[in-house]
Amino acid sequence: MKTMYYLAPSLTSVDNISHELERSGVKNWFIHIVSNDESGLKKRRLHSSNYLETLDLVRDGLIGGLIGLAIGLIAVGLLIFLKPLGFELPGIIYFFIVALITFFGLWEGGLIGISSKNKKLAEFEDDLAAGKYVVLIYCPKKHEKRIHYIMEHKFPGVKFAAEDSHFLNPFSPLQHT
Repeated sequence: MKTMYYLAPSLTSVDNISHELERSGVKNWFIHIVSNDESGLKKRRLHSSNYLETLDLVRDGLIGGLIGLAIGLIAVGLLIFLKPLGFELPGIIYFFIVALITFFGLWEGGLIGISSKNKKLAEFEDDLAAGKYVVLIYCPKKHEKRIHYIMEHKFPGVKFAAEDSHFLNPFSPLQHT
C-alpha cells in the first residue's frame, strides 16, 4: 500500500477531494489531512491525521529499541566475560536483562518521538504555516493510476507533492515528483 501526498490550497478543495474520492470507491478511512486548522476539519467531518502520521513516535521508538538492544547485548557480554558475582548466571537472567534494556530503549525512544514532528512531514512545514493542507491518500498499487487521474483532472489546483513507497516503514524516504 502506498501513501500519496497532495498539497491542497484550501479547506473547500480538501472537502471536495474527500467527497470525490469517496464517490470513486476510496474509503474515507484512507484519506487523512494534515493541517494547522483542526477545527475546520472537524466542522466538515474530515479525517485529520493521527499521531502516528504527525509525530516520530514509531521511528524514534524503533531507533531507541535498537540502541537498547545493542546496550543490552553489550551488558550481557560483559556480565558473561567478567563474572562480577563470581559465578555464571542462568541464561534466562541474561534474556531478561536484554529484554528489559531493549524495552527501556523503546520507551525512551517513544518519548523522544512524541516530542518531535514526523521527518516526512518536515518539508511541508512552510506550506502548513501558510494555511495549506497536506492530503495523505493510502491506496493499493492497483488503484494508484485511478487516484492520480482523478486528482489531476478534477483538481488542477492541487499539487502532487510526493509518495511513500510503503506507509509502514518510517525510514523510507519520500519520493518526489
